[in-house]
Amino acid sequence: MKEQRYLTVNALTKYIKRKFDADPHLQDVMVKGEISNFKQHSSGHMYFTLKDEKARVLAVMFSSYNRSMKFSPENGMKVLISGDLTVYEPSGQYQIYIKEMQPDGIGDLYLAYEQLKEKLEKEGLFAPQNKKPIPKFPKTVGIITSPTGAAIRDILTTIKRRYPIANILIFPALVQGVHAAPSIVKSLNIANQLNDTDVLIIGRGGGSIEELWAFNEEEVAKAIFNSKIPIISAVGHETDFTIADFVADLRAPTPTGAAELAVPHIEDLTEKVLVRQSRLIRSLKEQISLRKERLSRIQKSYAFRFPQKLYEQKLEQVDRLSEQLEKGSKKLFDLKINQWENMHKRMQRKSMNELIRASKEQHEKAHKQLNKAMTQIFSEKEKDFSHKIANLEALSPLKIMDRGYSLIYSAQDKLINSIKKVNKNDQIKVKVSDGTIHCYVTDMEE
Repeated sequence: MKEQRYLTVNALTKYIKRKFDADPHLQDVMVKGEISNFKQHSSGHMYFTLKDEKARVLAVMFSSYNRSMKFSPENGMKVLISGDLTVYEPSGQYQIYIKEMQPDGIGDLYLAYEQLKEKLEKEGLFAPQNKKPIPKFPKTVGIITSPTGAAIRDILTTIKRRYPIANILIFPALVQGVHAAPSIVKSLNIANQLNDTDVLIIGRGGGSIEELWAFNEEEVAKAIFNSKIPIISAVGHETDFTIADFVADLRAPTPTGAAELAVPHIEDLTEKVLVRQSRLIRSLKEQISLRKERLSRIQKSYAFRFPQKLYEQKLEQVDRLSEQLEKGSKKLFDLKINQWENMHKRMQRKSMNELIRASKEQHEKAHKQLNKAMTQIFSEKEKDFSHKIANLEALSPLKIMDRGYSLIYSAQDKLINSIKKVNKNDQIKVKVSDGTIHCYVTDMEE
């Protein structure tokens, strides 16, 4: 029996790689596709996925080739590339090593993303004034994501570590695929109907633009905007931006970052409480010390040491003020008596008839002055009125018509000042100073 020989994985991969390298059809291959999952290493090398509607291939472009490029590759950009196809041995994956790359328009998904982003921005869904504040100390935190993904584990671990007193409500939702957007909207509506949540975290882990596309749907954006509960978005990695990030009240770079933004750290709160407790105790001690010093000063004051003497001084003051009051009252009474006697003497010196006559003379004098002033004002107003009447008559078109002039109007009462405004057999009205003449146009002459 022939002994069977088994290849190692390394040997098999090397064999496949040699096949790739020896195939002339896999050298200087020219491919067009859309960039996805683009990353540029600190060394300058570029790593991304080149894809179309049905397939994808890993791509690498070393810094020695991309250094002279005149554009910066981005996710969603369609490009034309040329390079060699080979196998990367450590992972056994085939990938294309790019030598040249140039842009070939924008990918469909990326274009749709930009168009929806522009539309929603014009509608005001991204406006800062529409953002709701995130509560500092939430009692209940809601999470809308896949219950089996890595994102939920990161969020739960972070919240329990930072703020264990918070209640957590999980609203399961699909976060990838054609049914993901309706599922997210449904969970958002349920969370708002329950109204038991202080803040909502919505998101998922990283992925390609296709995998994150549910968070670029208009219905999800509108549901986030209409939510009464403040929302923190946590979609993908730090470099991934979705429409949901722009609409949400706060964006977190990662699901873990969202949990950190949603709740405070219990250690920070404990430290703040201890600091404030220390400040309160120190302040109370200072206040007690100040009150003791004040009490000591009061106890040593003259009033507490010699209360009888202080009382006697006040009795003296009362007697002195009573005496001043009595003298002042008598003086005021005497003054009023003198005033009354002087008035009585003046009344006796002048009879009532003399007072009446003097008042009558004063009244007649005032009446004459008033009549004189009214006559003068009336005369001035009459002159001014006559002057204005004369001006009006001078400017009146009726005065001009009295001298033989007339005004001609069309049947529609429009003023005619040119033969170009009438036609033969038109009916016209000729207004003179004492009436209107109705005429027909028989002819015109310039």
